Amino acid sequence: MPIVDEAANVLAEPAAYADEARLHAALAALRADKPVARVEVAGYKPFWAITKHADVMAIERANRRFTNWPRPVLMTAESDEMQAAIGIRTLIHMDDPQHRVVRAIAADWFAPKAMKAMGERIEELAKQYVDRMRDTGGECDFVSEIAVNFPLYVIMSLLGVPESDFPLMLKLTQELMGSDDEELKRSTPPDEAMNALVEMFTFFTALTNSRREHPTDDLASAIANAKVDGELLSDVDVVSYYAIIATAGHDTTSSSISGGMRALIEHPEQLDRLRQHPELMAGAVEEIIRWVTPVKAFMRTAAEDSVVNGVSIPAGDSLLLSYASANRDEDVFDDPFRFDIEREPNKHVAFGYGVHFCLGAGLARMEISKFLGELLPRLRSIELAGEPELTATTFVGGLKHLPIRFTID
Repeated sequence: MPIVDEAANVLAEPAAYADEARLHAALAALRADKPVARVEVAGYKPFWAITKHADVMAIERANRRFTNWPRPVLMTAESDEMQAAIGIRTLIHMDDPQHRVVRAIAADWFAPKAMKAMGERIEELAKQYVDRMRDTGGECDFVSEIAVNFPLYVIMSLLGVPESDFPLMLKLTQELMGSDDEELKRSTPPDEAMNALVEMFTFFTALTNSRREHPTDDLASAIANAKVDGELLSDVDVVSYYAIIATAGHDTTSSSISGGMRALIEHPEQLDRLRQHPELMAGAVEEIIRWVTPVKAFMRTAAEDSVVNGVSIPAGDSLLLSYASANRDEDVFDDPFRFDIEREPNKHVAFGYGVHFCLGAGLARMEISKFLGELLPRLRSIELAGEPELTATTFVGGLKHLPIRFTID
């Protein structure tokens, strides 16, 4: 098998995403020699790997020619069938005009005005978690003790989930997004791989019923009682809405915070620069998000015969948009493997582009900014205390362990 074909197959191998050197070597080879590559791997339905930034952007723009439905995420053929049987329809599964209408239900909760109102609360939470770091005695696993909990608290508070249920939601979101990782996934037979999703749906169905009987001033109530064409959302659609906000609003941000911490530790000159010049925070947050790229890829389906970068794509074929590759594209980013908090321009695609641009992008940026804004002035020293470990995944993920040693005031 040609080397470039072996490189393309890496995109359907969860373990490859836990080996950054191997992953990025494969993606660089694809960008250089076969930017639109056919991938046929046992256990998965075939797809085309799209690795150039310009091609990813072009496909994102053409949202009627390349649709999210029916395959928005790379999963095994078995998991594709299981999700279809359950009837999951989250925002990432929908296309216009349905997508536009359903997205609008939560849009105001993530608008700049709402984010400004949440700023003070997020600052309070950031202080609590930096205090928690200090109270560990100067050494901790930053991922499990800090990074997964801070954004979980933010998004669950926004939804209106009781704090007593936060541990359950953490467990379910990690099992759902970590289903390809031996450490994080459920220790169940393969035919029970969707149990975390089913359990999450059960939880949110009860929440929906509660908010419909007793509406409150939270996002869960807004979703539960929203009407489209005069009708409440179906049970599956409303629970799907909660599920995508809970998982996307938590796992992506926790991965960015932990990956950003690792990047700053491994690039101490950048850490010092940011500490000395806090006005660089906005740019630093963008570089952290590009560097980590917590959403590794999304899928699209060709609604008609198309051509991408000179390659004919038949109608009905799937395409994988590799954000991990696009965000290291040498044609777009000067020295893309350099972590640079002052990178300008920084046209990363970590939040997607076009009509499916991440609904919670503003919230994620604020959480990263507020956490670092609280930590850095109090930080006296920080270093790795062990080997960082990444999650095996083909969708959303980042570090699962980051042992650090530090001194905090």
